[in-house]
Amino acid sequence: MNGMLVTGSKGFIGKNLSNHLGQIEQNVQLIDADYFQDEDWKRNLCNFLEKCNPKVVFHVGACSNTLEVDVQLMMEQNYESTKIISNWCTENKRKLIYSSSAANYGVDGQHPSNLYGWSKYVAEDFVCKNGGISLRYFNVYGPGEESKGVMSSFLYQAYVKKTQGDNAILFPGSPSRDFVYIKDVVNADVYALENFPKLAGGYYDVATGSSRLFEDVLNLAGIKFSYAQELQIPSGYQFYTCGNPGKWMPGWKPNYSLEEGVIEYMNYLHESQSS
Repeated sequence: MNGMLVTGSKGFIGKNLSNHLGQIEQNVQLIDADYFQDEDWKRNLCNFLEKCNPKVVFHVGACSNTLEVDVQLMMEQNYESTKIISNWCTENKRKLIYSSSAANYGVDGQHPSNLYGWSKYVAEDFVCKNGGISLRYFNVYGPGEESKGVMSSFLYQAYVKKTQGDNAILFPGSPSRDFVYIKDVVNADVYALENFPKLAGGYYDVATGSSRLFEDVLNLAGIKFSYAQELQIPSGYQFYTCGNPGKWMPGWKPNYSLEEGVIEYMNYLHESQSS
């Protein structure tokens, strides 16, 4: 039995998590979405798990495009792959920590309102029933998201616009989010592993417990903004998200407030740009 496996290792969260795990575990195996390019990806994934034989799997990899409308692509990458990994972990008595999403709460606070949310919702349910742990990440931001493009945090996209001499564009109507710093997300994954027996079978919010206006974030970052027209707001848009401390893992809490996270992140981006 070998170390740990991180799926989605080339992504924002997967890369941060695998880098951190590499500091505390000698053997960290990595896999990314390239295996979906093969028609026989299901067999290849099963073979990889057998060969790798990890003692714990952090299943981070997913199609994270919340605007994706290709049902087959979304369900294969977010649900079918999760079923395979979850079943393998159950059959081999391995620990599984699944990266879920606040999109599961949708616009009504109970059910998803888009295809991405539903794909994560059903996968999460499968993982929990199989005895794994699901972590519902809220709006994650921080170092390492530069390659995410349109799926990077709005703060990073606003920073890029600023460097190009443009204003950030916000939706009207005062939407707000629970913005959680990447280091708290990594910390939550590690905490879940360390406390796996008492947390197994449950889903938990990974958030700050405070919903903040987009304007608050940009003011903290010193980024100018203007507003889009209401007709540009997409259908099913979540105007409000806020993690519930009552749904946090018992004994876990975030270390970063929005103010602390934004300041540290802006320092990182300024240093990256000047180097």
